[in-house]
Amino acid sequence: MDKPRTHHPRKRTFYDMLPDYTRPPFELAPGSRDRMRKRLAFLYGRRKAGRYIQELERIMKVHHAHKPPEMLEKEKRYDANERFTEQDMILITYGDIIQGRGETPLSILYNFVNTYIRGAFNTIHLLPFFPYTSDRGFAVVDFRQVDPKLGSWADIHEKKKTYDLMFDAVLNHVSSMSEMFLEFRNGNPRHLEYFISYDSPDDLTGEQRKKLFRPRTSDILTRFETINGPKWLWTTFSEDQVDLNFKNPDLLMQVIDSLLFYIRHGADLLRLDAVTYLWDEPGTSGVHLPHTHEIIKLIRDVVDAVGSGVALITETNVPHKDNVSYFGNGHDEAHMVYNFALPPLVLHAFYGEDAGRLSRWADTLAAPSDSATFLNIL
Repeated sequence: MDKPRTHHPRKRTFYDMLPDYTRPPFELAPGSRDRMRKRLAFLYGRRKAGRYIQELERIMKVHHAHKPPEMLEKEKRYDANERFTEQDMILITYGDIIQGRGETPLSILYNFVNTYIRGAFNTIHLLPFFPYTSDRGFAVVDFRQVDPKLGSWADIHEKKKTYDLMFDAVLNHVSSMSEMFLEFRNGNPRHLEYFISYDSPDDLTGEQRKKLFRPRTSDILTRFETINGPKWLWTTFSEDQVDLNFKNPDLLMQVIDSLLFYIRHGADLLRLDAVTYLWDEPGTSGVHLPHTHEIIKLIRDVVDAVGSGVALITETNVPHKDNVSYFGNGHDEAHMVYNFALPPLVLHAFYGEDAGRLSRWADTLAAPSDSATFLNIL
């Protein structure tokens, strides 16, 4: 019997916290630039695409300037086909799952994992560790701060010394108490187009409401008082989670900048939370829209272009056919999708004492390419 291959953790390299502009600047390959510009044109039209491709390049140049020379040398030898192995094991956990005295919860968690289960996992998925107001972290107040109840960025960086890290990118919405939304209520012109608002709940017709596919039974529109009078905001999940308006290219630029910020702070994998509902369009089902896929593909282009080696995981708990559509062609969208069908089929096999159905289903699975795969969860 062949000896199983042992996973060897890669040598850790860390981004500089400050950019160094004395080094040669990042240059976007012409083919990549053309592809990104076409995606922006699909989303926002050709005229805006010309302006925002320049902003996208600026964001990538800033990110690149944070890379120390050893990271740049390492990336020259990077093989994307070796991003995943069957030996990779991910521990998914909230930052405060273990409590103690004298240290931050994130530090206590790290010490516990190192002491009691070290070697069982090579990756830690830290569920949202940002300040929040509801939904156990998924109503984010500030996307760039660690919740002080959990610890600090220093605690996150400490974990990075030993483990790969997976962060949640909560793209679909923000907390109603976030500064971004409070500024919308204050009438700040910069934030007025960051959300989808109506002057009356009747502006979204009954027929349009019927077509929407949603994971909640609450009203899709929530009333908020603003400096400009009452407004009704698109809220897919709850009254405290206000949807972001990705029809605004300025918002998309801010989101991409934040994703690169996460990478600089240690993210090896980015879980795109609730990405199914990203593009809100009255008159449609609101899920799996072409614009949503195009945004994910643009994020993939950016992540691949800056040479980060980071993987994108789409969280789309939907029927298998729709779920695997987020692979794109196997090279241009998600690096991984959740294998949501696996847990219930495993339970079915245990309870029925028959693995036939599980085996037949497994025979139908095929990775879409040599650089994309399923994320199996149990």
